[in-house]
Amino acid sequence: MDESKNGEARPKDKNEIFARIKEMLGDDSGFVKAEFEGPDIVVYMKNARGVYSDDAIIRNIASAIKKKLIVRSDASSLMNPEDALKKINELVPKEAVATNIRFVPEFSEVYIEALKPGLVIGKGGSTLKSITMETGWIPKILRTPTMHSETLTGLRNLVYNERDFRKKFLVNVGKKINRTITKSEWLKATALGGYREVGRSSLLLETPHSKVIVDCGLSPEPSIKGMEANAGSEENRAFPYLDSANLSINELDAVVLTHAHMDHIGFVPYLFKYGYDGPVYCTPPTRDLAALLLNDYLKLVVRSGGTPLYDEKDVRKMLVHMITRDFGEVTNITDELKLTYHNAGHILGSGTVHLHVGEGMYNIVHTGDFKYGFTRLFDPASVRYPRIDALFCESTYGGQNDVTPNRRDAEIKLMDTIKRSIQAGGKVLIPLFAVGRSQEMQLVLESYMAAKGDYNMEVPVYLDGMILEASAIHTAYPEYLKENLRNRILNNRSPFESEIFEVIKGEREEVFEKGPSIILASGGMMNGGASLEYFRRLADDPKNAIIFVGYNSSNSTGRRIQSGASEVVLPDQDGKLSPVKVRLGIHTVEGFSGHSDRRQIINFVENLRPRPKTIFTMHGEETKCENLARTLGRVVNADARAPMNLDSIRLR
Repeated sequence: MDESKNGEARPKDKNEIFARIKEMLGDDSGFVKAEFEGPDIVVYMKNARGVYSDDAIIRNIASAIKKKLIVRSDASSLMNPEDALKKINELVPKEAVATNIRFVPEFSEVYIEALKPGLVIGKGGSTLKSITMETGWIPKILRTPTMHSETLTGLRNLVYNERDFRKKFLVNVGKKINRTITKSEWLKATALGGYREVGRSSLLLETPHSKVIVDCGLSPEPSIKGMEANAGSEENRAFPYLDSANLSINELDAVVLTHAHMDHIGFVPYLFKYGYDGPVYCTPPTRDLAALLLNDYLKLVVRSGGTPLYDEKDVRKMLVHMITRDFGEVTNITDELKLTYHNAGHILGSGTVHLHVGEGMYNIVHTGDFKYGFTRLFDPASVRYPRIDALFCESTYGGQNDVTPNRRDAEIKLMDTIKRSIQAGGKVLIPLFAVGRSQEMQLVLESYMAAKGDYNMEVPVYLDGMILEASAIHTAYPEYLKENLRNRILNNRSPFESEIFEVIKGEREEVFEKGPSIILASGGMMNGGASLEYFRRLADDPKNAIIFVGYNSSNSTGRRIQSGASEVVLPDQDGKLSPVKVRLGIHTVEGFSGHSDRRQIINFVENLRPRPKTIFTMHGEETKCENLARTLGRVVNADARAPMNLDSIRLR
């Protein structure tokens, strides 16, 4: 037995833990068995109804064993699904609009998808308790997006269909996490990608007993053709340095993802292709957005005549190995590493990663990409943590001159630029990343154009590419959004479905044939996506305009256009390359980035509580990482460095 912080004996051995649970549940609980399931402990009972009638029982046990506890009914106590379905339909108000109810006997759960989950839950969880008390099944509530999403439908079907595999997988993960080991004497971090550069972000954390990777991405514009052949080459700058780190994939205990952008997740399916079969931790929105973006990546590579690194089978394998965690949920990912996500404010579901190593041995905060400033979508990144020994901090806009305009000024500049082009009879193209910037831009346009005033332009705003799918996923997770936006979605007033937006499905000719319009098209850097087709058709007319509101990497098509190229070579509808004259107006409006600028990064680090003792800068060009490290070290009196890729650092 170990001593907990409050002085009570805390069970450590598996048998001790299970015996303690059985004792605390009492003799009348009908205890059947307990088992590890992923990072959680699951207890099966013949009388789970008694436990669910008193929330304090589960809370007290979880506090005593320092683990998340899940209580389920034993199979013998479950009402048959046909009768249970009738009872659930009686208990759930019709106003909740339950769209799908499915029973999962492997977990003694019933999945209830509804447009208004709050009505399924009931006041204080009363309806959920009634379902459990009367049927034995444990309800798991899923929000139906207010907009149809092929991605969510497909992913939820995948998880449901693979429920038997998921059960076995989680039990195996639980056994590995809860093995008994000796205390680790050291902790090492190795930079595998994204250090003094932007792209292929990856960090390896090692102790004598654990190996965990935080993020595993691709560079923004990897070589498309021949990717398979070059994946293991040290000369190829598109991929993390997994081979050079002398890391065997089957030695990995876990992969931890900060968010769903390709430069952070794009290489993970490759791990599964070559033998990894362990857990991938992320927030629920990160999993769903990963499904969307990875499958789009495969289509893009094939359309470009290239060979993808992996196929749909590998992406599906990754998805069914994902274990999701919400913000603030403390989770054992190995027997000596505890993971907690905190809001990063970058995109939907993006999280800063707090890792607690050993029994107070060391604490790490890895920011991933973060925003410590105003956006219409999210609250600023969290700054309060239990303890911080080392901070790994992104530096995308960490250079001395990287100070973005006031957000209000940026919005006015954007609307003025759009208005001038519309009044001149032109069309305005805004190329966007489908996730994050697209939704931010929708909110800005909806705010100005739906209101009476100077910007109430009566022109259509077309949405094309993956934007619709990404926005639909946002409506499934209003709890991750700002309060005012969350309330609008919950009250069926989603701004993503405003009447000012028109969705393009299939043919784009109507956009070109009609008069002035605003076009939001996916493909932010214009290396692919809908934005390329629109640009090719609009580029020759000086009345038209293109407005860049996000990041363009140095070798991207977007950067060449943004820099004033008079001609660019683009693929036509048949895939053949041909020159395109650039005569339309080219504009850049800063202030809409999902990344923090230099001032915001410094404010973030100054406001961190507690202050970090050591800082490592990453995810930025070399000079920006170096300069920001010097500045942060001076500002908060910390040891601050800018590691290079392949640097290994002993943290403890």
